[in-house]
Amino acid sequence: MATRSFLREKIMIILYQYDLMKSNNIECDIEEVIKDNLDSDNDFVKDMVYGVITYKDELDALANNKMKDWDIKRIDKTGASILRLALYELKYTDTPFEVVINEAVELAKKYSDDAVRKMINAILDRVVKEENV
Repeated sequence: MATRSFLREKIMIILYQYDLMKSNNIECDIEEVIKDNLDSDNDFVKDMVYGVITYKDELDALANNKMKDWDIKRIDKTGASILRLALYELKYTDTPFEVVINEAVELAKKYSDDAVRKMINAILDRVVKEENV
């Protein structure tokens, strides 16, 4: 059984690949992207991926609202995928915010630079304090 940390990393990779294909106008089927990244069906992964895709505009607006003089489009696609996943998990699941923030920061340490990691941490912190999630 895969850990949630491992699955979140897979979700981030799926979201990153999906975003990359969409931004390059490449036809993509999210089910195929999920299958390419997972050995077996996983409801947690599917729920999170579909949730982030469904609420992407809302999640981006929330992130942009918490940034000073920045926009989520300026963050690298990996960092943006991590941030969207964490924002979705904060708003739409009952995962404790400490877990969500820690997992996002750990993913950012692995896949993004220090500036992006700090920005993700600050945005999630603001969301928790200001949005009552």
